[in-house]
Formats: sequence, structure tokens, C-alpha cells
Amino acid sequence: METELKRINKFLSEVGYCSRREADKLIEAGRVTINGAIPEMGTKVSPTDLVAVDGKPVNNTKEKFVYLAFNKPVGIVCTTDTKVEKDNIIDFLNYPKRIFPIGRLDKPSEGLIFLTDDGDIVNKILRASNNHEKEYIVTVDKPISQTFIERMAGGIYLEDLKKTTNKCKVEKLSTFEFRIVLTQGLNRQIRRMCAFLNYEVQTLKRVRIMNIKLDVPVGEYREFTDAEFKELQVLIEDSKKTFVPKNRPSRRQKH
Repeated sequence: METELKRINKFLSEVGYCSRREADKLIEAGRVTINGAIPEMGTKVSPTDLVAVDGKPVNNTKEKFVYLAFNKPVGIVCTTDTKVEKDNIIDFLNYPKRIFPIGRLDKPSEGLIFLTDDGDIVNKILRASNNHEKEYIVTVDKPISQTFIERMAGGIYLEDLKKTTNKCKVEKLSTFEFRIVLTQGLNRQIRRMCAFLNYEVQTLKRVRIMNIKLDVPVGEYREFTDAEFKELQVLIEDSKKTFVPKNRPSRRQKH
């Protein structure tokens, strides 16, 4: 029977070490070895090969992946670079297993963010073309008008990107508060849309990603339920797993 071979970046992703994009960076930096030798990009490995990162063997034993729903506090940065950022999400959680966030929430924002060690699901969820819904509750600095709601819902032209944001669902909740459901992940999108209409965001909380709702206190996390995970798999089953080419920036959720 023919031995199953996998590209080294796919292998590192499937065993939960990191995403494929991060694996490519590790390979380029010469930090990955296969049987003691530094491989080229795209090298394939077999189940009997010894793969190591920074000299430490990577476990090829299939373990149950971790899927967490975390209520990120204001002031925490969504990065795995613990050397650069003091208030990073990894140190804050101090989870006993290596995990990484799916997408981002900027430092002044709070709310729901996923963390996992499953590199494949990261790639599926982050694909902007999949139109996955993300719901936010936002407060602004002055009374919300009907014109504001209509213009936000219809799309706002962002000058630096030379494009108009996709149409979205917007609902006024009170004088200064509204709900917005996005299917895009443009950088600081909600804040920039509000600024275009001369409103300043005071608080921004993400309360839902696809089928999973925020239901834990600030600074706490929980695992996905079996029912949530099954429904999530249905929602992302048609997602492309192809990588964004190197000469194109990744589109990550950051608001």
C-alpha cells in the first residue's frame, strides 16, 4: 500500500502545531527539520519521518483539538507573539496547550473570539469569501439618526481601499447604541465606517461569530459544545482551504 505523503506545512497544521501560513514562515526561517535536515518549501513527509521545530519533535499523534470561545477584554492584543506584546491573548489565557486566535479584535474592542490548535479550521473561517456572519453591539458618541442606520447598512466608501463596504444588517437599539452584522473582515471596519459619518465609537463588543454566541463573562472562556461544533462544521464545509498568495495581504477580522 502506498505511503501517505503530506506537504510539511499541511502536516504541521493537521497535528495542531500552527496554521499553514505560520508553518510556511517557520520553514522559510529554517526552523523546521525533517529527520534532522532543513527541508525546502513544499517538501512532503511520511508518517515515519521525524519532524521537529527548533529542534523539538512535533507530536504526530492525533489528539482531540481544542476549540474555545473567549470573551476578550479591552486592552488585550490578539497576537501569539508573546515577546513583543505584553498584554497578549496567549499570556492572558495561559492555556496549558499551544493555541492561537482565529481572526482578531483590536485592542480597544472586546467580545467573542475563537482560539484553537486546529490549523485547518483557522484557514476555513478566515476566508473572507465565505461570508460568515459576525455580530457586534456598538455605542457611539452622539444620538443615532435614521440616516446613520441607512447609510451604514447600505455600505460606506473607504477612500484608502477605494471600495465600498458590503451591505449589512444594522439595527438601532437605543439613542447611542446599535447592532451591526458584518460578513467582511476589513481592518477596523466598524470604527472607520462610523468615522466617515462623523461618529466616534465609544465601545465595541462582538457578541456572535456564525452560530456561536457570546455567553461567558469578560476574561473567561469555554469550549464549544458538540452541537455548536457540528453546526459550525456545516457552515464552513464549503469553505476554501486554499492559501492567499504571498503577494496578497491576508484578510483578517479586526474591528
